[in-house]
Amino acid sequence: MLDNISTGTIVVEDLEVGMTRSLQKIITDQDIEMFAEVSTDRNPVHLDDGYAQDTIFEGRIAHGMLTAGLISAVIGEQLPGHGTVYLGQTLKFMAPVRPGDCVEAIVTVLSIDYARRRVQLMTEARVGDTVVLKGEATVLAPSGKFD
Repeated sequence: MLDNISTGTIVVEDLEVGMTRSLQKIITDQDIEMFAEVSTDRNPVHLDDGYAQDTIFEGRIAHGMLTAGLISAVIGEQLPGHGTVYLGQTLKFMAPVRPGDCVEAIVTVLSIDYARRRVQLMTEARVGDTVVLKGEATVLAPSGKFD
């Protein structure tokens, strides 16, 4: 990770609409190979240069869910952080991520239901100025009342 803000927890009582956190990571060949191993997704568009060159992408790309995993890292480590429970996530893949790309995963608080501890988050990943993934997540945030 290149720019990961300190990890921890922001309890629901301390969350505010507009809060944002992010991290940056350079996607390596090893990341793609390890993701293929753990997910068992061995689509050659991710692993085989020759095959991938003849696709619409004209080269290898990272798994979309590898990029989405960076969103999960921001949610689970920073906003809200440790103790957060994922309830749902929408994803739209906008552009490919390639080996060597620096991905920035960004999470922003859209709304908070303090009574139910539900938080709606805007989720986005970028490579430079290009949005490669966007969506929204719903999470159950940890509470200071229960710690």
